[in-house]
Amino acid sequence: MNDLNNEIKNKLIGFEKKIDYAFNNKELLHQALIHRSYAYENQGDSPNDNEVLEFLGDSVLGLILAKYLCALYPELSEGELSKLKSTAGSTTALFYFAKKIKLDKYIFLGKGEEKSGGRKKKSILAGAFEAVIAALYLDGGLEKAEKLIVPHVEFLFKKINLNNFFVNNYKSALQEHLQKENNISPVYKIITTKGPDHKKKFIVEVFAQNKQLAKAKGSSKKEAEMKAAQKALKTLLKKKFKTFTEDTFLLKKND
Repeated sequence: MNDLNNEIKNKLIGFEKKIDYAFNNKELLHQALIHRSYAYENQGDSPNDNEVLEFLGDSVLGLILAKYLCALYPELSEGELSKLKSTAGSTTALFYFAKKIKLDKYIFLGKGEEKSGGRKKKSILAGAFEAVIAALYLDGGLEKAEKLIVPHVEFLFKKINLNNFFVNNYKSALQEHLQKENNISPVYKIITTKGPDHKKKFIVEVFAQNKQLAKAKGSSKKEAEMKAAQKALKTLLKKKFKTFTEDTFLLKKND
């Protein structure tokens, strides 16, 4: 840590206090917080960006979530557990977890990304959260990574009774419904995009056998597709379901 300037040192120390863990390898934590835009603008003066750690963190997160969910819900099927795991490991959930530990205040961004609102972007914060998970795993082992993740997951699921509700994401549910009813799959098409690169809006339509089911817009192709699937499901299912996260919903099992 001696090679780091005081501004960086103070930021790392502040984040360590926030997550209640002191890294043995401060450079590892530093790398976990570096977005590629910052690394590009500071070549030679900083560690590599956090993308490799993000890749590792995704796998570590998957293991921790699988272990936690299998222990907590032993009665659920593999399919139901997979959907819970997908929910807890989604970009939306990880963005929420990152905001809870104020990760947006500690990441290192390039000047251009800073100006375009990078500290508020779901993909950047979710990716940085996964990188931090990997850094914790490499520095302190699986237990330290679990200590960061599990309380957030517990909070996420404590508001639902899984004995009474199914959890599913909109795109998966639409796929399952169309396969069951008509043995067909939905097709998503980008109709148009609007706005500058840093504020682009995608307009997507979803079709079933060339019949339009719904149209929606979002700040990413994935978000627009999810919203279109949500609209289509509301029409097709004709059932009341409760929004759980932005991309998942709850449906009563007795419906």
